[in-house]
Amino acid sequence: MILSIGIDFHVETVAALTWNIEDVIPPSEKYVFRFNSKEELKRWHLYSDSQYGGLSSASLEIADSGTGSSGIFHGNLSSDVSEATKWRLKRSGFCGMRSNKFDGYIDLDAYDTLAMKVRGDGRCYISTIHTENWINSPAQMEDNSWQTFVYVPKDQWYIAKIPLDQYLPTWRGNIIDSKLEMNPARIMAMSLSINAEGGIPGTKSGPGDFRLEIDWIKALRTR
Repeated sequence: MILSIGIDFHVETVAALTWNIEDVIPPSEKYVFRFNSKEELKRWHLYSDSQYGGLSSASLEIADSGTGSSGIFHGNLSSDVSEATKWRLKRSGFCGMRSNKFDGYIDLDAYDTLAMKVRGDGRCYISTIHTENWINSPAQMEDNSWQTFVYVPKDQWYIAKIPLDQYLPTWRGNIIDSKLEMNPARIMAMSLSINAEGGIPGTKSGPGDFRLEIDWIKALRTR
């Protein structure tokens, strides 16, 4: 009887320790998004300057990448503004895709890098991480935005790896304080966008068509 109790206790203890270890040391990489089905695309919505009188347009679709399915974010950037608009649009020529808010938030505190497998058109895109609002005043409903540029080479698959500390806090596209630090444990949503102007010097820019193919987005632990 005593031996049996000792064995049962040992098995339960080992199981408890194994569970705790897996909880404390997560895997070295974690899928955040996979763009491999129409159901996955329902987790995203599009936006553009057309909401404010601009004439840019965007679509998000599933297509065959040759090795499986992937998401295609494509459209046209226009610097023109509709004459009928009631908005005082200062600039046009932007489109974006933003994920719907996570159920609560996603915790990436165990990771230090965001990676995405993409194939593009030589343009520069903007990767944004939206976190819980703690920088802005409580009366503001907007999430905090942290942004960085992502260059996507033309016509070839490329895995962009972006350290989380490379994302800078912004307010409506402008850096507000580069000394602030993101809280990766309280991520509310993510987005990818493109502007006709700006970006990394030397990359393709200006009005015209754009095309970004996305296979997946992952969080990585590299150190």
